[in-house]
Amino acid sequence: MRVTVIGGGIAGLATAYFLLEHARAAGRSVKLTLFERSAGFGGKIVSERRDGFVIEGGPDSFLTQKPAALQLCHSLGLDSQLIGTNEDRRKTFIWSKGSLRALPDGLTLIVPTRMLPFVRSPLLSWPGKLRMGLDLVIPRRRSNGDESLASFVRRRLGQEALDRLAEPMIAGIYAADAERLSLQSTFPHLLDLEQRYGSLIRGMLAQRRRAATGGTASRTGQAPFMTLRGGLATLIEVLVARLQADGAMLVNTQAQTLRQADSEYLIYTHDGSCIAADAVVFATPAYVTAELLRPLAPAAADALGMIRYVSTVTISLGFRSKDLNHPLDGFGFVVPRNERRRILACTWSSSKFADRAPAGHSLIRAFIGGSRAEQFIGLDDDTLVDLVREELRLTMGLTAAPVLERIFRWRQANPQYDVGHADRVATIEGLVGQLPGLYLVGSAYHGIGLPDCIQNGKRVANLVLGGTP
Repeated sequence: MRVTVIGGGIAGLATAYFLLEHARAAGRSVKLTLFERSAGFGGKIVSERRDGFVIEGGPDSFLTQKPAALQLCHSLGLDSQLIGTNEDRRKTFIWSKGSLRALPDGLTLIVPTRMLPFVRSPLLSWPGKLRMGLDLVIPRRRSNGDESLASFVRRRLGQEALDRLAEPMIAGIYAADAERLSLQSTFPHLLDLEQRYGSLIRGMLAQRRRAATGGTASRTGQAPFMTLRGGLATLIEVLVARLQADGAMLVNTQAQTLRQADSEYLIYTHDGSCIAADAVVFATPAYVTAELLRPLAPAAADALGMIRYVSTVTISLGFRSKDLNHPLDGFGFVVPRNERRRILACTWSSSKFADRAPAGHSLIRAFIGGSRAEQFIGLDDDTLVDLVREELRLTMGLTAAPVLERIFRWRQANPQYDVGHADRVATIEGLVGQLPGLYLVGSAYHGIGLPDCIQNGKRVANLVLGGTP
């Protein structure tokens, strides 16, 4: 069987890996070809090791509650490289009313599960706290259809909870507009709590009691977020090494045209080459996939084009620790939209994970752009660094000059899960499914995190080989 995977990000690499693994286990022969248009593999997973710093250009960790990424690390022999967050510094701050204020203990996502720390927290006003408490008596919504994050939180917890907690903490993960973000496709757990318990607070408290009496989370003692000692790109490097031994891995190769010829597909590249395949997996952004598919499936291409993308920038700055006048006593902070600051969030990378900076140094990473400020991505490097330094001065009182600067621009790289996203994806997959041998994988469909992309790659690999989802 000849399979071509177009796109060498984590979703494409994972799909290729599981294709070969599953085929080997079943005693089947697969001839694999993987295209990547850039000079390297990994997509947004980029780790740079410079002068003792480990700098992440894109994601810096993965969620262990979703096991796919952790399981892949185990299967690749990376156990000794796995590290969790520094739990003694597990604190997150929100920039609010001119200062950094710690999230109260017991706040799970945006739901309080410990009353005393929540009551004492200065993050919300007394009317805001009382409004959140009404979640205990507000009836559940009768309809179980999709709604926006903003609509859901406003209905259950109030406007203040939306502005000061949900928008920076949840919408910020997706660099999204809370008024458009689909809760069903991003945090379905919150919808489930409302339907099952009639209240987010009651539901979270019930889950906490179960965990305390022997639930999975209490047994494992596993950090909720993990990474690799040398950066997440270690995962990409090991994956690529495995795949290169078994298949054709082509960088700087762009698929330009897809044609169907009887029972096979012909993929023409930018240099005029042609690859024949029995199955093609698209691991490219939805708008790239749309143009490749348009000649064969115009309706699917139109639907793919409805998935919006936004751009972001990450700016990492290294400092001598002795020059800092802030303790970096947590993982970092997020910024609500109504505070009108120019950064979305800031991670204190060397506090969050060990081995991110050499002895005597600290590493800080700021995030800019997304749905609220895409215009900043066009600024030159010096202007971006000056902007971030000014924001850090205002929020952290940080005036020290950095000893390291590194900027990563991610143009049109963040898919937006707008309300109705699940139905939109189902429609797309149904239309593409009418052409046997074509498959979709990647962050545009069933989750943006590493575990989501890896799990989706595993699912698609199984489908390619004739299995069930």
